[in-house]
Amino acid sequence: MYFTDLHHQASPLLLANVWDAASARAAESAGYAAIGTSSAAIAAMLGYADGEEVSFSELHALVQRLRAVTELPLTVDMEAGYGDTSAAVVENLLKLAASGVVGVNLEDSVVIRNGGNDVRDLLDSAVFAQRLRDIRAGLQAAGVSLFLNARTDTFLLNVDDALAQTIARGRMYAASGADGLFIPCLVNEADIAAIVAGIPLPVNVMCMPHLPRFSRLAELGVKRISMGNFLYQRVQRILQELYVAVRGEQSFQALVDDAGH
Repeated sequence: MYFTDLHHQASPLLLANVWDAASARAAESAGYAAIGTSSAAIAAMLGYADGEEVSFSELHALVQRLRAVTELPLTVDMEAGYGDTSAAVVENLLKLAASGVVGVNLEDSVVIRNGGNDVRDLLDSAVFAQRLRDIRAGLQAAGVSLFLNARTDTFLLNVDDALAQTIARGRMYAASGADGLFIPCLVNEADIAAIVAGIPLPVNVMCMPHLPRFSRLAELGVKRISMGNFLYQRVQRILQELYVAVRGEQSFQALVDDAGH
């Protein structure tokens, strides 16, 4: 089944977010239909802050490793695109497509570096919509098809009238070439239902405290569910606990108790 078709089923696409070859292999072994990178998890794994501190060359190299170890459809979190111009973003996306990537996330906010006090700034919707149009045109001119999942950070940044803004942006992005709308921090059922009814795109939500169960999200019309970096954070907490246990107990018992083999 082509990646786009996975967004038009009765059951939402549950996307396994990965950050390295081992997590990609684990997702495939667990039976997931598709995987997607988490920019925050990759940044943390490599010792960077989130917000495009990872270079595109590093990201591209990691994508190539992921494609080498799994045949699952792979979508890549491209944050703001790793380029100051639409042409630069298109160049990056063409490299990903040549590596076998089937989709990308592009977000309508940017991280402003401020001496350690970094802030995330929401772009003007018309500016981002124009960038989407330019990117879609560039891909079409190259004969390349990618699933463009537009991420809007209206709820993440807790903007005034986030619901109305999200619907307005979703409609604008749909008209500008987006294939899906990703809305981090969206959890309220009434808001989810209103957005699904108000925009002509598959809606993507992300792991958050108080997010409804998957069966309820399906009833509300959600078409894609992401993990973000929550799985990575949980794995890191377990890893830290094991390091502490080995040093504190002066024994490897914590590593072998549950090994099973």
